Amino acid sequence: MRQPLVVANWKMNKSASEARVYCQRFRELLGGETATEVAICPPFTALESVKQSVAETAIKLGAQNFFPKRDGAYTGEVSIGMLRDLGCSYVIVGHSERRSHFGETAETISEKVKVALDNGVTPILCVGETMSEKSLGLTQKVIGQQLLTCLKHVASQDLHKVVIAYEPLWAIGSGRAATVADAAMVADFSRQKLQRLLDGKAEDIRVLYGGSVNAENISSFVTSSSLDGALVGGASLDPDKFADIVKAYEDRS
Repeated sequence: MRQPLVVANWKMNKSASEARVYCQRFRELLGGETATEVAICPPFTALESVKQSVAETAIKLGAQNFFPKRDGAYTGEVSIGMLRDLGCSYVIVGHSERRSHFGETAETISEKVKVALDNGVTPILCVGETMSEKSLGLTQKVIGQQLLTCLKHVASQDLHKVVIAYEPLWAIGSGRAATVADAAMVADFSRQKLQRLLDGKAEDIRVLYGGSVNAENISSFVTSSSLDGALVGGASLDPDKFADIVKAYEDRS
């Protein structure tokens, strides 16, 4: 059985001092160990603060991005080795905001996935379609192509280590979430698409849902056995709301 994973993506929010206050409150609300795996992905400047604040807990540290070179003259960038040294267990790769705002291509994303795996950091690969693609019935075609392209440099025996996050572009930040049926369909389709590459181990792949997920609608997503957790954006900025989302998965287990 796949362990649920709930990830907070703070995006460009919270200073180091704000992160400490958040984590203290979140730890109080969580009240100890959980059956659900939890990861917090703050901005780079707050990574050390979160690391110290969740020390001696099971809460994992994650990053929102990295540059896929070991070192060099890349002003303003951070390598996966630096993140690993800080204690990051996860890194978000291919988020639609990285694609749209910073021009990340499928080739760049595929390189990042491989580099993360090679360095022992679990990539959370984001995939999703636009509203026009959804309206034209192209969801499976788009998701399938994204998976195959972004995972093309990964050895078949390592594919099960990747976490997939279905984040429909039309839902992110819109307040409009996908239906549970649509999200579950994408999760099942993703595993089927990768089945032949995994020699029958595609069932091990965790698929999260993201895109306007919050404390009010999480209860519906929790009911689906196809979905293994959530990648939470805006709602994760409030420790009370994020704790409620985690607790929803605790209640399921």
